[in-house]
Amino acid sequence: MESNSYVSIIISTFNQPEWLKLVLYSYNIQTVKTFEIIVADDGSDDRTKSVIDEFSVISDLKLTHIWQPDDGFQKTKILNKAIVASNYGYLIFTDGDCIARKDFVETHLKLRKPSCALSGGYFKLIEEISNQISEEIILQQKCFDKNWLTEQGQPKSFKLNKLTKSKSKSKLLNSITPTKATFDGMNVSCYKGDIVAVNGFDERMQYGAEDREVGERMINNGIKFLQIRYSAICVHLYHERPYKNDVIIKKNSEIRKETRRSNSKFTKFGIYKD
Repeated sequence: MESNSYVSIIISTFNQPEWLKLVLYSYNIQTVKTFEIIVADDGSDDRTKSVIDEFSVISDLKLTHIWQPDDGFQKTKILNKAIVASNYGYLIFTDGDCIARKDFVETHLKLRKPSCALSGGYFKLIEEISNQISEEIILQQKCFDKNWLTEQGQPKSFKLNKLTKSKSKSKLLNSITPTKATFDGMNVSCYKGDIVAVNGFDERMQYGAEDREVGERMINNGIKFLQIRYSAICVHLYHERPYKNDVIIKKNSEIRKETRRSNSKFTKFGIYKD
């Protein structure tokens, strides 16, 4: 297959080895295998390395582990390092607690367009179901089956429609959803050149819309975000967010306001520094 049909999947993680093990497994059963995986590790301990080493033994997929020492929430820095380390011209960004449906990579590849980024969807599992997820459940794709989920106690809601397998229904829902297509780090893809052109993530930003900001610069630079939240889906495993910090969120908000005010297309605090 042509090299332009290949994609680099960047999975961010921090000390969630059991979740990461399940997530990696979901990529081992994808309908296409024309991709590499780059684990962008923001300072995890040796348990995460063990999971990656074990996966490398059982899988034929190319996997690279990019690690930096733990210095608080520095996801933007490790993502920039992962972008630099990627080998292919198209990138999918996701998280180490998001299990990909088996057509996830194929869907991103089929729907990509020049000068566009794809904003995919995720469905949040409740804690009780998250704790039930196993490789067998992923293999059988039960975690993407709304009937199975509701039988296990997942509350019924309109959001279950994200799990539709119907291409016509997903296309319709993508077109009418009021949700704006944005750069959401759980499920988004773009051409590498388009994110490098805006100098990647702003490394001043910590937890709280740090991914949205890079998308806003990409939009300022002429990239259109396409809504595919009902087409390319992953399920998000439940966890607490102890790193949430109101002071940092306010600081991030100020950076985003400045990006919008100045119509900024480039950050000095990204991949390449002055």
